[in-house]
Amino acid sequence: MTMADSLFSQVSVLGSSLVLIFGIILLWRRGVRAYITALAWQSWVLAGVTATVGWFGGDPQLYWVAGLLLVIKGLGIPRLLRAMEARFGAARELEPYVNTATSLVIAGLLVVFAYAITRPLVAVAQLPTRAGMPLAMGLVFVSLFVIVSRKKALTQVIGFLMLENGIALLAVLGAYGVPLIVEIGVFLDVLMGFLVMQIFVYQIHATFDSIDVEQLNRLRH
Repeated sequence: MTMADSLFSQVSVLGSSLVLIFGIILLWRRGVRAYITALAWQSWVLAGVTATVGWFGGDPQLYWVAGLLLVIKGLGIPRLLRAMEARFGAARELEPYVNTATSLVIAGLLVVFAYAITRPLVAVAQLPTRAGMPLAMGLVFVSLFVIVSRKKALTQVIGFLMLENGIALLAVLGAYGVPLIVEIGVFLDVLMGFLVMQIFVYQIHATFDSIDVEQLNRLRH
């Protein structure tokens, strides 16, 4: 491995580590505002990793992907989420399905599991970015855990957005990105999914005066 590849590998691991840490913040903190800030920072770091891969991999299309990440998920969606948070008040995850301490332990186990299942792939891969792939897979698992372990609909929406960030990071590290037209399609799907979830959250709040998805159990009676 050349010095440039070594530097590239270190940068990709550092970026992947930061992206994962911002995902774990959803299990550590309780305030939705902190979750939104973590999503924004995570998206900015992901954009930086994508641009770095584009630079070292000689793929100018990844600059456009990085720009879309920065504008849509780093700036646009967080602004919409802050507007939702302001309308619903200072929503907090006071009583999640799984408490904070247990959630952090489970997150650690999920990251270890991610390392275990990606070990064969990392062993045969020749890409300088291969060391960051287990961290990206760890973010996917952690985001899924956020979605199933938190009660607030807004928190689950943010978990879904972070799940997509994890998948995007895995694609960038594992294949040096995907064609731009595919990325644009994914962004449109994510944006549409977010808008549908936004309508869902507003409907829950209008019906129950709360964004706690546990309130949906009332519909059974």
